[in-house]
Amino acid sequence: MKIDSKTVQDVAHLARLEFEAEGEQKIINDMNRMLGFVEKLNELNTDGIEPLIYMTEETNHLREDVVHPPLSHKEVLQNAPKHDSDYFKVPKVVEKK
Repeated sequence: MKIDSKTVQDVAHLARLEFEAEGEQKIINDMNRMLGFVEKLNELNTDGIEPLIYMTEETNHLREDVVHPPLSHKEVLQNAPKHDSDYFKVPKVVEKK
């Protein structure tokens, strides 16, 4: 398979990306190099090799799930950068029209 301009434009549309002409050519070259690498991997004989599911033999060591008493209102607001007596204060992100 060879990557061409149409393929890059289709992928860019799906990913909502935009390229300038010289950027598109660079993407075409990079994608063709990636496909070449994958093709090289396809030459390896992998008969009898189990798929790798985990990178190590380690297991997760999780802490005991213990219920703790809830934090008080004062404790919760203690580390907030800005707050009033009851609530966190944050910058306004939604404008009313």
